[in-house]
Formats: sequence, C-alpha cells, structure tokens
Amino acid sequence: MKTSIATVSLSGTLPEKLAAIAAAGFDGIEIFEQDFIASDFSPAEVGRMVRDHGLEITLFQPFRDFEGLPEPHRARAFGRAARKFELMNQLGTDLVLFCSSLHPAAMGGIDRMAADFNELGDLAAQYGVRVGFEALCWGRFINDHRDAWEVVRRADHPNIGLILDSFHTLGGKVDPDSIRSIPGDRIFFVQLADAPAVDMDLLYWSRHFRNMPGEGDLDVPRFMRAVLATGYDGWLSLEIFNDQFRSGLPRLVALDGHRSLIGLQDHARRAEPALSVDLPEFPAPAPVDQVEFIEFATSEDEAPGLNALLTATGFTATGKHVSKSVTRWRQGDVNLLVNTDARGFGRTAYMAHGTTVSEIGLNVPDAKASFDRATALLAQPHGEGIGAGELQIPGIRGISGSVIRFLDEKPDLARIWDVDFQPEGPAPVGAGITGIDHLAQTMPYDEMLSASLFYTEIFDARKSPMVDVIDPDGLVRSQAIESGRMRVTLNGAEARRTLAGRFIEDSLGSSVQHIAFATADIFATAKALADLGFPVLRIGANYYDDVAARFGLDAGLTDRLRQFNVMYDEDAGGQFFQLYSVPSEDGFFFEIVQRQGNYRGYGAPNAPFRIAAQKRTSRPAGMPRA
Repeated sequence: MKTSIATVSLSGTLPEKLAAIAAAGFDGIEIFEQDFIASDFSPAEVGRMVRDHGLEITLFQPFRDFEGLPEPHRARAFGRAARKFELMNQLGTDLVLFCSSLHPAAMGGIDRMAADFNELGDLAAQYGVRVGFEALCWGRFINDHRDAWEVVRRADHPNIGLILDSFHTLGGKVDPDSIRSIPGDRIFFVQLADAPAVDMDLLYWSRHFRNMPGEGDLDVPRFMRAVLATGYDGWLSLEIFNDQFRSGLPRLVALDGHRSLIGLQDHARRAEPALSVDLPEFPAPAPVDQVEFIEFATSEDEAPGLNALLTATGFTATGKHVSKSVTRWRQGDVNLLVNTDARGFGRTAYMAHGTTVSEIGLNVPDAKASFDRATALLAQPHGEGIGAGELQIPGIRGISGSVIRFLDEKPDLARIWDVDFQPEGPAPVGAGITGIDHLAQTMPYDEMLSASLFYTEIFDARKSPMVDVIDPDGLVRSQAIESGRMRVTLNGAEARRTLAGRFIEDSLGSSVQHIAFATADIFATAKALADLGFPVLRIGANYYDDVAARFGLDAGLTDRLRQFNVMYDEDAGGQFFQLYSVPSEDGFFFEIVQRQGNYRGYGAPNAPFRIAAQKRTSRPAGMPRA
C-alpha cells in the first residue's frame, strides 16, 4: 500500500520536510495547513515542489467546525469550504480532512449533520474534490468513528467519505473491530499513530505524545487488521504530534516513520494471512540465539589499557585474525574482539568515538533471513572488504552507527573462529564468567523511541515498560529489549551532567556504555576477580545497611555482599546480584551479574547508588581529560 506522512510530524521548513520524506521512501504527504501558511510559496509552487520530489499530496488538512451549525455560522462554513476547495485545486490534491466540530454553537443531530455533508458533497463535486470526515475523540457531538460513519452513510454522497485515525479510535477506547463492518470503498483515508499508555486529557495527549506505530502502547496492529478486513486499499499515512519529533532531525524521524508502516503491514499479514497486503515478501522476525561476539575498535596506543582490563576480568587472548590486526579474547561463551587495524570500519569508529564497541555479532536461526528482513525494514547494509578465503558475514548499521553482524549454524558462517582466526595462546581459565547477560546502550533521550523500534521490528523482540533511573545530576530513562538470548537496555539521557550524558559527550555519541557478563556464582567470581586485580567499584557502607533492612537479609549474606562490593535486588521471581568495575575515563564499564530463579529486571533500584559510587571515582563534570 502507498505510504504517506503529515508534514506536521517533522521539524524544519517545508522544503526540508519534503526532502526528508522523499529520502525516507514515502510516496506522499499530507499537507498540514499551518505548514503551508508558514511557507512563502504559492499553492502552485508547493504543488510543483512536492511533485519534483516524486511525491503526491495525499490530503490537505484540517478543516474545523463545519457540521451542525445554525445560520449565519453555517453559510460562513460553506464559504470557507469553497475557498479551501479552490486552494486544493491549485495545490493539486483532491482530498481534504474535515474533523468533527467543537464549535460552541453547533447543534448536533445525526440527520442535520448528514444533510450538511450531503450539500457539501455537491459543492465539492463542482471542484472535483472529495471530503473525508474524521471523528476527534474529544469532539463535541461526534467523538467515535461509528458515529462519524453514520453521518457519512446518511449523507450518501460519492464525494463524502470516512477518515479513520488509530489514535482517535484507540485513544478513545473504541473497539477497533467495529471498523470491519464499514465498506472499504467508503473509507477515503487512514491515519496511523501510536502513543504511550498515560492517563491525561485526550487533547493534550494527542498533541504532544503521539509516536510511530510500534513505539507506544496502543493496539495499532489490531486497528490495522480491522481496516484491511474492510477491503480498504488506499493510503496509509502517519499523523504524529510529538514534541521530540518536532525538534529532531527530520530525516531520522521520517525514516523511522516509514519503517513503522512497513512493520505494521507485515505484522497484519502474519497475524491474519487472509488479509490482502500490498507489500513485498520478506522473512518473519526471528529471536537471537546468542550474542556471538562484541568487537572493540581502539588504537595501538590505547589497546594495552583495554587488554589489561580484559585480563583483570578473566579473559584470555586466544587467537588472531588471519588478515587484520584483531585479537580474540575468550571466557566461557563470551568472545571479545580487540581491533587495532589501521584501516576499515573499526578505524573509522575509533577516530569518531575513541575506544568503542564498534560491532556486535548475533547468532540467529538464519543469517540471510535476518539480514533480508532488516534491509526490507530500511536498515542500511554494511559491507567491507575481506581477504581471500575469509567469511562474508552479512551486516547492517545499528544504533549510533555501529555494525550488527548476523551469523548462524550453517556451514558457511558457523566456522568463523576456525576460518577467520588462528588459535594462539593458552586455553582460557577465566573467573567464572559464562556469557553475556545484557548490553547497555546509551543515547540522547529523544533517540530512544527510534532505537526501540529498530530492535522490535527487525527481531522477534519484546520491550519492557520504561523506568526512571535517578542520577544525582538528573534523570535517565531506561527500557529493556529482549529477543531470545539477547538483552539490551536502552538508556536515554536528557541532562548532560548525568553519567549517561557525560558518556555521550565524551565518546561523541558512542552507543554501548557497559557490558554485563553472567556468572553462576557471583561471590566465587568476585574472589577470582579480586585476585586478578579487577578494578572493582566500591559501594558505600550505607547501602548495605539499607539493603539488609529492606529485604530482611541475614547477617552472613550482608557481610559477603559488603566484602565483595556486590549489590542485591529481588522481585517475586527471584534474586539478582551485581558487581561493577570502576568506569573508564569516558564512562565505559563492565558489570557482572547473577540471576537466581526467574528474576526479570536489571537492578534498577540499585542504579542511584551505583551511579553515585561511579561519580565518586570519576573526574568531575567539566574537568578536561588527563
């Protein structure tokens, strides 16, 4: 199906919005009247600009306060409509949105409103345009698409149809399956938006907190399936009012929007295969079987410091890449790569961010299928020259420009460690680390929705509710994404003085701020790490008095926690233990965790105390690096 987005959804001038929308791959735009009026272009010029970008004007909106008015308001409304129809002819569009009235003089009455729209249909026909009627969920008399449809049905005019908006249906708590009984040819246009589940005034919620389908909590997929079940085959358009989006980069917001519409249609056809969806075939989302490797990009000068940290964490260098300056470090099921090559993407990543996580290798059921799905959902492919006989590992650009590689157990990719690396050094002994529990990716808060959408559309993944993490210098929002054996926590910083904000600033937007390793015995691992010289983060004594009282811990366990600087949390499913390294100069650090039972969280209650301890060991904000 053809895709469209309202100009109000993006920041920038009208030409900037058009360029971003076209670059993201949309077919058309809704022109929001305010964007047109604020521009310095004539209607004909705007129409030419749109067409020059290969786009269509799918809708002109909004026309407010039309139906059910007494005289003289009624005559004035028809006069306004005629002027708008003339403008639409000059713009080159044939559809306008009339939203349900809030006018204080409006009288209501389904038959009265239907008669108004029937007469309006005759006027619209004279200009060769169509009118779509939309129910605002805060409308005075019409606030439900079922009532809007009844007005359209009784108006009984070919130039009058219905416009559906997922926010107004779902935000107004109307059953979306009621759409299934509406004839698809009487639906003129469909607008889509999601939103977080918050309890607030409907108008304020709509004007400030809408987001892309898949980024919020509304059941937009169910709405989409109901629309498709009518036989509707028209435009799918995004109408997003969001304060963050209106201050963000228009090209990134537009790209997320197009990705969300592709993903939404894909979810619909997989949930109801009988539905007709005009979308190319591509593979279904799959879970991640394992994080196969994490690669650090660094320099020859900085590598010794990183290598010393890996050694102190129990890792052993066990191999060298056959053609690049890349060392493999191992412990348990964890593979860490240290890339000091003077060329290629690793070098570019190091020059941009300093020592940083540049690549993440994911083991999936079918590497090609995951790659094909990712690129179908607009992820940018990543290719790099390889030596003779080396494996060609499919990759895409991930969060903050990093790379995600896809591997599987098929013969051509399962042999990465045998083909691309030469064994070297002793077998790893380790400190009890068994795997990767999770990766923590830090970003500006206004990029969190984009990151969440990236993971949940490409992979078979679920997201947890967003939580607030209290930093002594501000608030950080955190959300966990889980796909199979991959866990990622997305941490969004608004205040630059927070630990997360300083990491973004110091690393120039690098993404992975810490890696959490798993162990089956936190205290045995802590002892082994102490013997290796691990730079453990010292936790204040007040924390242990408090945690013992909060959870009723016995003295023996409390003493062991205190002795090894281990933090503790529990929920209804089980217990959680955490041990941290001192952060590096730019804020990167390691975490070691033990999960007992079915603990599902990430120790969020401990975060304020951990961050305070980390700040005591870090250089003060504003101080230059040594």
